[in-house]
Amino acid sequence: MKANGSTKKRGWAGVLTLLGSTLSNQTGAAVASLGFPLIGPVGVVAVRQFVAAALLLPIVRPRLRSFTRHQWWPVLLLALVFATMNLSLYSAVERIGLGLAVTLEFLGPLAVALFSSRKVGTAVAGLFAGAGVVIIAWPEPSTDYLGIGLALVAACSWASYILLNRSIGHRIPGIEGTAAATGVSALLFVPVGIILFLNYPPSFFAIACAATAGVMASAVPYVADLIALRHISTHVFGLLMSVNPVFAAVIGMLMLGQVFGATEWLGTMLIVCANVSVLLLGGPDKDDPAPAQASTGIRIRA
Repeated sequence: MKANGSTKKRGWAGVLTLLGSTLSNQTGAAVASLGFPLIGPVGVVAVRQFVAAALLLPIVRPRLRSFTRHQWWPVLLLALVFATMNLSLYSAVERIGLGLAVTLEFLGPLAVALFSSRKVGTAVAGLFAGAGVVIIAWPEPSTDYLGIGLALVAACSWASYILLNRSIGHRIPGIEGTAAATGVSALLFVPVGIILFLNYPPSFFAIACAATAGVMASAVPYVADLIALRHISTHVFGLLMSVNPVFAAVIGMLMLGQVFGATEWLGTMLIVCANVSVLLLGGPDKDDPAPAQASTGIRIRA
């Protein structure tokens, strides 16, 4: 009985840790958007990348000199994916709001899960997700198609991240490859940051917003995810990750005044239900690391 009670307590600790991680992640993204009017999404992403690399590299300490050419090429591709994900997602947040951008971005891991699954039932989940996208993108005078397109680019980038991480995981131990890609991605933004900041000197507030986002949306969730995965299974982890769009919508409303209409809520809930359904129906095959990789990915980049 004591063992069962202890297991339940650890399970609840893992759940609460992950929910706190999700709250920190989306709050960090909301704080980042406050810097958009001053340095734009590019400037915010540049600072975020610098902060994420500065925090992650000392923790992981990847042995870069030991990497072979066979190991380096997927790391470099992942670095490009990181840069694309960050820039497209934050640009989408600026145009269509935090909630919708995060919701559409979740189509990336969902697509990987759908294509990885051999179960017919998951096709229904795909229809739910497709219906959600149609509802969100239904033509209206205020529909921002560029913003929706940018969010879908972020979704494709997230899917690419999952697949590349699968390849890197077979070539480089632990998360050294992911950490190395984060560092390379930060280097890619150095010339961009120099040009941008020379032409538009950033204020302390803008830098503070971007740096805070780097901590809240990278460092805190990264550590919290590792702790949570010690207490809950990757299956439960993936299910709980599906609340990210809902958290993003609520935080966007409370912090940024981005109010969802009925159609946006309906589309969001359909996509969330699609993610949950894939996992409940069995989702990816047992050897598919999509849920855990997807969660780690969003922590590092957004």
